Amino acid sequence: MLATAAEVGYSETAFITGRRSPRDLTVRYFSPKAEVPFCGHATVATAIALAERLGPGDFVFSTAAGTVPVTVTADDSGALRATLTSVEPHVALAPRGTVIEALAALRWAATDLDPALPARIAYAGARHLVLAAATRARLADLAYDFDRLADLMRSADLTTLQLVWRESATVFHVRDPFPVGGVVEDPATGAAAAALGAYVRELGLVAAPATLTLHQGHDMGRPGLLTVSLREDDPRVRVSGTGVVIS
Repeated sequence: MLATAAEVGYSETAFITGRRSPRDLTVRYFSPKAEVPFCGHATVATAIALAERLGPGDFVFSTAAGTVPVTVTADDSGALRATLTSVEPHVALAPRGTVIEALAALRWAATDLDPALPARIAYAGARHLVLAAATRARLADLAYDFDRLADLMRSADLTTLQLVWRESATVFHVRDPFPVGGVVEDPATGAAAAALGAYVRELGLVAAPATLTLHQGHDMGRPGLLTVSLREDDPRVRVSGTGVVIS
């Protein structure tokens, strides 16, 4: 699986490794460099690929991070959309040394950060360091030290960095460096989107129920849209998106 993921070359490749029923499956995720416990965008893609064959409806994915339900719906045109429900998330303070080293690897100054959105480690199936840029221009100008950031992420057990700029209370622009996976940048990151939903809830930036819109991939020429939903009665985060066939 690792060799296949390296040959494919995408940020993650999903593999169905077990099947209790056509809609109840075991899924593993590999980057070109290593296995990861959970990948949101590959979950959405896998569910849509299955729904193309089996029809819309509910699926259950057993992953290394836990059980992830996914629902696929079709609009009036037949276009498919998948919504995953994360494992239970949590958010923790980011160690000061980790933040300092991350900024050095990114070649960002402390003044490049938005003081209203403090650094945190957020988890919703995988660990992400959330750093908020003070301006859209800072987020757009991403030229980091690949090896230095990869070393930090391995030592801190981080899957990606979730770099964000808040356009409004519920609209974010995000970028996700992924050097530990052998990829400069992830064009769409469902696991990090779920983690950001947990972060936004933990900091009280919005009141549930709420829907967040995340723009990702624009700065690398692969624009995508992720929808993050927070509910009052459930700490888990829901992430929705569509899929596209890449030949």
